[in-house]
Amino acid sequence: MLLIPCPWCGPRPENEFHYGGEAGIVRPVDPAAVDDAAWAAYLYHRTNPKGLHRERWRHQFGCGRFFNATRDTVTDQITGTAKP
Repeated sequence: MLLIPCPWCGPRPENEFHYGGEAGIVRPVDPAAVDDAAWAAYLYHRTNPKGLHRERWRHQFGCGRFFNATRDTVTDQITGTAKP
């Protein structure tokens, strides 16, 4: 089982967490002013790299807080976590 190091609670089993997508995606300030193509890009277009990737996670069955993690998508190893 993969152990994910929560910045607040320490290492916990992966089944306590929920993946929240790519980290650093910024929501448009005025969603009503964004055209359909830009809104679709915000919702669906992600980098999906092979290798290191910054992700957002939530310790759903623990402290309930969100945090950022850097994970290698090839080995599934988490190389670091940080408070947002």
